[in-house]
Amino acid sequence: MLQPLLHDLVGTVMAPTGALSGTDGQLRPAGVQGLFHADRRVLSQARLLVDDTEPEAVGHAHDGAGRTRFVSLARWLGDSGADPTVRLDRVRELTPYGMTESVEISSTASVPVNATVTVELACDFAAMDAVKTGRVTGFPVPAAAAGQGRLTWRSAGAHVIVTGQGAEARPGDEPRLTWKIDLPPRGRTTLSWRLVVQDPAGAFVVPAAGPPEWSPPRVDAADRRLTRLLDQALADLRSLRLATPDAPEDTFLGAGVPWFLTLFGRDSIWAARMLLPLGTALAGGTLRVLARRQGERLDPRSGEAPGKIMHELRRHAIVLGEDGRRVPAAYYGTIDATPLWISLLHDAWRWGLPEHEVEPLLPHLEAALGWLADHADPDRDGFLEYVDTSGHGLANQGWKDSGDSIRFHDGSLAEPPIALAEVQGYAHQAALHGAALLDAFGRPGADRWREYAATLAGRFRAAFWVDGAHGPFPALALDRDKRPVDALTSNIGHLLGTGLLTPEESAQVAGLLGGPGLAEGFGLRTMSALDAGFSPLSYHCGSIWPHDTAIVLAGLAREGFDAQAATLAEGLLAAAESFDYRLPELYGGDARHRVGRPVAYPAACRPQAWSAAAALTIVHAALGLHPDVPAGQATLRPLAGAPLGALTVGGLRVAGGEVEVSVAGDGTATVTGLPDGMRLIPGR
Repeated sequence: MLQPLLHDLVGTVMAPTGALSGTDGQLRPAGVQGLFHADRRVLSQARLLVDDTEPEAVGHAHDGAGRTRFVSLARWLGDSGADPTVRLDRVRELTPYGMTESVEISSTASVPVNATVTVELACDFAAMDAVKTGRVTGFPVPAAAAGQGRLTWRSAGAHVIVTGQGAEARPGDEPRLTWKIDLPPRGRTTLSWRLVVQDPAGAFVVPAAGPPEWSPPRVDAADRRLTRLLDQALADLRSLRLATPDAPEDTFLGAGVPWFLTLFGRDSIWAARMLLPLGTALAGGTLRVLARRQGERLDPRSGEAPGKIMHELRRHAIVLGEDGRRVPAAYYGTIDATPLWISLLHDAWRWGLPEHEVEPLLPHLEAALGWLADHADPDRDGFLEYVDTSGHGLANQGWKDSGDSIRFHDGSLAEPPIALAEVQGYAHQAALHGAALLDAFGRPGADRWREYAATLAGRFRAAFWVDGAHGPFPALALDRDKRPVDALTSNIGHLLGTGLLTPEESAQVAGLLGGPGLAEGFGLRTMSALDAGFSPLSYHCGSIWPHDTAIVLAGLAREGFDAQAATLAEGLLAAAESFDYRLPELYGGDARHRVGRPVAYPAACRPQAWSAAAALTIVHAALGLHPDVPAGQATLRPLAGAPLGALTVGGLRVAGGEVEVSVAGDGTATVTGLPDGMRLIPGR
């Protein structure tokens, strides 16, 4: 069984509902196509026919959050001649609990047009994990009649109702909606149908309430790619907003379509962190949702431990792969979500998260720090490490969580327990961030965590650094025998900005990140092309992930390595052009001089929250504004020489107020709208 491919499908989403179709708009009973709601496929076919023939597709475009337009032709109708005269615009619009389609049929023919329009439907109620692994073995559920123009499907967990306005509905094993149309010369008509999902079993995620937690920024960019990428990204992020039934007021971002449209600790945290320049409300919601599910007990099966932040939330236990491994609905198999949660709390506080929102989270902060001390280092060697003791969970529990992602330079696999390089950086930063919060709110223990960070930095320096063809660098990880896993990977870029490296070490890392082995593609490769395990279409050993590239370029920019940061930003912008400005989860790591455009990774999710949020990271790195609201100051350090061209962004948020930053073509930057009394400190 093989995982269905996604690269040539078109996603439309309004969480927790998402549709995947062909580029022609057809939902066919194959692979992962269909309409999904909260981890269940509620429509496995919606095939549009005109006179029992599929129209010929000519194009499609995303049209805002949750809306896609598909254009096709019925060339056998209307006038004869070279130019088509009958056009269909199929407009798909998703809601959190269903989908509406309008079929606009327009004729420019000089003769009347008469036709029969049909939508063939099917529903199989397949579970998302069964679809993902290619294990769908069931058959479509027969449709029942539910009144004029209405069809219905029922299962133990859901009720689906389809209504075709003015249509004749045929129930049974081959359900369909049918319309007869009679258009006069140059006439037009619009047909419509809608699907509604009722979820009597109770949802585990619900739509976010109210408008987005951010306002669209006002962007004037010399490089128009940046504006187009940001516009599409914010539309996608708006459609990925979710909440949980117990706290519908707290919003987080679902990780991505189709497999990960739910709460994901690491992904939701990173996306919220990247969006901090647009306000702290999303960060606050994400922090609270995860704090409510913070671990309280030791459970090897789920990976739960006291103080630990969870990995993912599902409707039910899911199968991870072809070997039948199952993880619980609430799964904690992640080594990095807990320190990242601490740093999100700290960064949101610096951007102006109000104290009355920070203070209730301080006990959770202390519990998360406690996990670092008591449970993250089971063999007490001073490093955070993971091993799946259950035998049913993820073998690798960092962001590169595929089973073959942790490889030595010679391509051999590392054996767990594994201590990842970037996770030590996250822990170092989290300890310092935790100490700052404890001091600021008059709570004890800050000195302990500063000492923890200093000790970790010394241990890391002694254990992780190895020699390579281009000089010393941090290893990807330590394996079960404490051997450095000596592949050169993007992971080391996540160390920048964490404080774990000395300035000299940061310069060495930055030089390697900017070298051809890692940076000659459309962004940053996950593994150097000089390593034996490299493959440009490997999930984690040579591909390019936009969020990974964005995290590293932000670290490069923050530490003053502007040329390398600009190279990575340009790579992402070039890739964005090729993907209609909707960056996928990942794509191929081929060198730019070998391919004219990035090669799609065939199973990549799109839209993906942290890939979309990467657009804002590019903007933020170019502007270089870093506020510290509690300290009453902000630094301004744009990329030297304005490598992305002149850029002005208004509508940024610092302590709830609007701020505008402008970078001229020569790199000169100005900022207006900072809160009263806040000092601006030039970063150069």
